[in-house]
Formats: sequence, C-alpha cells, structure tokens
Amino acid sequence: VQVVESGGGLVQAGGSLRLSCTVSGLKFDRYPVAWFRQAPGKEREGVSCASEPGLTDPGRLYYADSVKGRFAASRDDAKNTLDLQMNRLKPEDTAMYYCAVARDPSQYCSISESGPFAYWGQGTQVTVSS
Repeated sequence: VQVVESGGGLVQAGGSLRLSCTVSGLKFDRYPVAWFRQAPGKEREGVSCASEPGLTDPGRLYYADSVKGRFAASRDDAKNTLDLQMNRLKPEDTAMYYCAVARDPSQYCSISESGPFAYWGQGTQVTVSS
C-alpha cells in the first residue's frame, strides 16, 4: 500500500491551502481514510476522517473541534484520493500533516487515536506565519 501526500507549503495567517492524499494498493472505497498532524514537541492529533461510502450513502466526515468550520475533507473514490481544504489558517495549524488509511475495511472512523490506521504517508509540511 502506498500513501502519498502533497500540497503543503508556507502561507500567511488567514490564508488557505489544499492538501491531497493519493492511495494505491488496496480497494480504496472500502476503507476509512484520515488526516493527522504533528507539530514539533507535540503529540500527533487527528484532524479529519472520511468513512468509506455505503450502499446508499457517500460516507461521513469527522473533524477535530479545532478545525471545524475551517477545514473540509473530500474523498474521490474514483481517483483514490482524499483532499483537505484548509481555510482561515492559524499559526497553531503549523505541523506536519499525514494521511493514513485504516487497517481494516469498514472499521470505525476515529480521529481520537492513530492505532487503527496502518498505512501512512511521509507527510507534508504546513507552515502558517503570523
């Protein structure tokens, strides 16, 4: 399984960035996929999780309280991608952002713990200047 992130960079506070995650090597539309981030000296934290689509629904999106209303995740199961649109960025959003795929298909989409996610990308750096 390969997980590749892109789209990070340097932006001023209040600006926007869009991250993209591309996954290969598994049946993408069966797995929850999430974004995590880790700032220097801090623990890794969950940002957003996108559950896999069901028979009659497109799946659900979950967000950390710190990013609700500012970040929006979207998955494209035809392209095997999970994007993260980040608006109204703050200096405290500065971190390495990682995309992660769940270990098991259809497992619970959690952003409170990283253990259920088995496949990780190398990360993409986001730096927000004040």
